[in-house]
Amino acid sequence: MPLIIRELHIKVAVNAPAEQGGRATAPAAAQAQGGDDDDKEAIVAECVEQVMEILRNRLEP
Repeated sequence: MPLIIRELHIKVAVNAPAEQGGRATAPAAAQAQGGDDDDKEAIVAECVEQVMEILRNRLEP
């Protein structure tokens, strides 16, 4: 008998590694502010793909 998951909530917190003083390192701080656009686009594309898959599964009988 299949198990149907109607809702799935995922919460993720991503933090840059901190120095002993509690401040982020320069490269980590720069990446957190500007970041690499290609990485961001890849993450967004993967999220969109997963959401579309979930919606497709909901529409299937």
